[in-house]
Amino acid sequence: MKGARAAAVALVAGVLHTSAFAPTGAWWLQIIALALLFAVVEQARPKAAALAGALFGFGWLASGLWWLHISMHQFGGIPWLLAALAVALLAAFLGGYYALALGLSARWIPPGRWRLLALVPAWLLAELARATWFSGFPWIASGYAHSVGPLAGWAPWVGVYGISALAALAAAGLVLLKRGAGAWAALALLLPLAGLLLPQDFTTSTGRIALSLVQPSIPQDQKFDAARFAGNLEILARLVESARGQVVITPESVVPLPLAELDRATLTRLSRPDHPALLGAFLGNADEGFVNSVVGLGSDYHYGKRHLLPFGEFIPPGFGWFVRAMNIPLDDQVRGDHQHPWTVAGQKLRPLICYEDLFGEDLVQSATGPDAATVFVNVSNLAWFSTTMILDQHLQFSQMRALEFQRPVARSTNTGATAVVDHRGHITQRLPPLARGVLEVEVEGRSGSTPYARWLAAFGLWPLWGLALLTLIGLKKAAQ
Repeated sequence: MKGARAAAVALVAGVLHTSAFAPTGAWWLQIIALALLFAVVEQARPKAAALAGALFGFGWLASGLWWLHISMHQFGGIPWLLAALAVALLAAFLGGYYALALGLSARWIPPGRWRLLALVPAWLLAELARATWFSGFPWIASGYAHSVGPLAGWAPWVGVYGISALAALAAAGLVLLKRGAGAWAALALLLPLAGLLLPQDFTTSTGRIALSLVQPSIPQDQKFDAARFAGNLEILARLVESARGQVVITPESVVPLPLAELDRATLTRLSRPDHPALLGAFLGNADEGFVNSVVGLGSDYHYGKRHLLPFGEFIPPGFGWFVRAMNIPLDDQVRGDHQHPWTVAGQKLRPLICYEDLFGEDLVQSATGPDAATVFVNVSNLAWFSTTMILDQHLQFSQMRALEFQRPVARSTNTGATAVVDHRGHITQRLPPLARGVLEVEVEGRSGSTPYARWLAAFGLWPLWGLALLTLIGLKKAAQ
């Protein structure tokens, strides 16, 4: 496959790749889309292979991240064309990881079976680089498509990036099958399916806790409007007062100002002695910086967000003009502290603020050892992006974290997706998007550590980096 046809196939396959993620649950589309890309790259020259990787990445990430346009245009005031250009540039930059990996593979290894197999570790390296370099942005990494389906059984063993590699191996197997390499194809296809046979029970119950997950549904254009503060806080207070759970969980920055500035009467209404609350607010001051935080009302507990979002929470060097153009409130924050869980009502709750739950390597210490969390709690505000696919995508990330660490994930969000995911990765309860209310749930806490949690806590992602590099070296030698 050559020229314009190969480029078109790579671009279309990238868009098809996006369709594999939530809300479709069509995990098999991810493998088919990647097989189409591998078929293009298998015989391509290095420059053509790099172009195919770039186009696939662009098609995938532009169609999967287009909702960023909403935050920049509708709420940030950026002209729609400039906002669309910004999304396109981001997709092109992220697609560069795949261009580099596939282009170098084509340069190192001649066309044929060995190159096809080499695309598997090359794909893994690209995924790891996107997850970690420049603070990391692994949104809809390929392994997340398999929070459902037969590859999900690998999650407590190798995590999302290990699954990314196994899915790439299955994609290579499809191409090998078409090429008539039956034995190699069988091996490449059966190994990923072996996850169905692996042991899955690594944690035990620590009992149940009743949680009240608050979803106030405050429109983003009203959230930071000073004239509406009082009315929005009244909505919050009434929802908290109606909650029946042992612990009340509120969304990220549900109090959209420093906690010290919250009036005492409202704070008193929120601080119910019989129902401890985890309140989303900002700590700090203008001199030392503000921290996106959650505070355990009625206790001395607080947790500050540590993995900050570029452009939204910290300003990358040289981009101050762009962030200022969007008029994002509290746009240059500082990292928080206190990562230990909050012990309350017989369970240990580990807060995760918004997209922190994409980084399992950051929170793994809370899934091992004697002080390990029994429940993960994600608090988010996705109102910046309307009710688009982002809600289901973010919920899918929670499913993967639940599978990797066999911990339930309780989510309290402003406009959705407020939900509960059990330790098997199943969504058990969910509020509709934009519905104002309280989701009353019972969550079973879990203790113990999965194999993935143990090796990730000890070595980080380095074993995957090392395995990918050693495999590439071995395949290069085999091809000589």
